[in-house]
Amino acid sequence: MSIIHSISHFKNSRDAAKPLDRVEDVRAAAADFRKTMLANPKVRFYKTFELIRIPYPTKYGYLNAFDLPTPYLHICNKLFVIQFDSEEGLKTLLVSPSDWEYQKETPYFNQMIEDVGMLSKPVEMLLVKASNTVLGALKSLGLEPEDVDYLTYDHLHTQNITRWLGGQGQSAIFPNAKLLVMREEWESAQALLPWQNQWYCPHGIEGVEESRVELLDGDVFLGDGSVALLHTKGHTEGNHSIVAHTDQGLLVTSENGVSMDAYAPQHSSIKGLARYAELTKSEVVMNGNTLEFGVDQYLSMIQEKTIAGPYPKDERFYNMALSSESAGYFLFPGTAPTIRMGELEFGTFTANSKSKAQNKRGGLWRKLLS
Repeated sequence: MSIIHSISHFKNSRDAAKPLDRVEDVRAAAADFRKTMLANPKVRFYKTFELIRIPYPTKYGYLNAFDLPTPYLHICNKLFVIQFDSEEGLKTLLVSPSDWEYQKETPYFNQMIEDVGMLSKPVEMLLVKASNTVLGALKSLGLEPEDVDYLTYDHLHTQNITRWLGGQGQSAIFPNAKLLVMREEWESAQALLPWQNQWYCPHGIEGVEESRVELLDGDVFLGDGSVALLHTKGHTEGNHSIVAHTDQGLLVTSENGVSMDAYAPQHSSIKGLARYAELTKSEVVMNGNTLEFGVDQYLSMIQEKTIAGPYPKDERFYNMALSSESAGYFLFPGTAPTIRMGELEFGTFTANSKSKAQNKRGGLWRKLLS
């Protein structure tokens, strides 16, 4: 029995010879998929946790659109804890569990720190704002490591998963979890081109056993269909988006864009974005640090926002719960988004029997965090 079920809505939607025809085909498929998923059950629980805010170049975050000299914006990396029903019972999924304490060696960000030289420590203290860790967030929720069933990331830039799943001589902190990842992302991360290499944590997937990785060959529903993973090629070859049916509708998680403004630039108050949309007729502004597949990334962002639908608090924008959402910061003037999704929580968290039994024994957390 498997909790993973294939989705066919987007088959052949990107096959048209003319790019604009592809846009409309993807939009139509996304609208059809949206109807299907809204008819599915809702997730049992959905909660986000802010982990860390880091500087990220505006020239990448708002590719070709940002019109101020501010070199950086703040992006807020988030953890998403999702529980959903399945044929095998309740399942717990961690989306974007960034082990930021152990992925600082990502070449691009490591070089930024080295370039500052002797001032690296005070500059880091000024520009990097740590709010929580994955383990700290799970502890606050009462979720034990052995109760995590799945991990997934929209893509593997900067990620180090060796502590989570075991590797390089380390035992797994999440002993029962599997990584859900598109086959293209997993395979490409093992043989990167030099310019791709700048954005992947060295040895970040090294030594992870094959049995801990579930390779996906396309779009899938998880469990009862309240969660979907959709291959949204563009930002990376194996990029995928996470869709969850919640009390706020369909929430779509991705890093194809860095803010809700990026999906509705015509309504953005960030200098340059609305003008860019007017001049180019572009419907989105891409997060373009690698530009592996620019046309596909544009298509993927159209797909994502069509699935998400309007943001209930301001229907000019879309229901995008981004994995790395831009946040305003006084040192980065002019980068504050028009509107932010912020923190979210829906449903009721369920601690399963393994968690309760572990708590009676005194808990694994004391060992992990001591």
